[in-house]
Amino acid sequence: MRWLNAPKKATVTASKVQVQVDGGTDFWRVTHYGFIRDNGHFLYQEQEGDFVAKVKVVGHYKDLYDQAGLMIRLDEKNWIKTGIEYVKGVQNVSAVVTREVSDWSVVPRQDSPAAVWLTLLRKGDYVEIQYSFDNQEFRMLRLAYFPPTPGKKVQIGLICAAPDGKGFPVEFEDFSVSKPPVAK
Repeated sequence: MRWLNAPKKATVTASKVQVQVDGGTDFWRVTHYGFIRDNGHFLYQEQEGDFVAKVKVVGHYKDLYDQAGLMIRLDEKNWIKTGIEYVKGVQNVSAVVTREVSDWSVVPRQDSPAAVWLTLLRKGDYVEIQYSFDNQEFRMLRLAYFPPTPGKKVQIGLICAAPDGKGFPVEFEDFSVSKPPVAK
């Protein structure tokens, strides 16, 4: 795995990635805010074809828009990030889909769960995002278009950023990428 915008402090082992997220980091393009940011932390591997990525995320969010989760990326103008985004003192489940410009959707929460499990299924021309708070019951957050890339690899991995704050610690556990299940 490789870093795009490596943090100042991170520990990577076979089953866990611990990051002290640097402040002033984000991934966003144009919409609403009028700026482009491509300086969030992204630890990724390259993957071809259809796959399922999964991870457990435990963040210690404290400032507005602190975020951590999964990202699939073709280039700086085509990517999807999903996970927790800290807004109004709670951890909202979030997805940003970017095709030239970013959009943002959230599942508002009234609490802040200890952890979130995320899956990102990439198949053909779409990505399906699911989340769970117990690693048993998964709910679909979003089904989004993602450009097909026959014969070309995309980047898939762990994302974290602290756009408005000074940074925070986050742990990613048991990140995996595998072939999707065969439809029955």
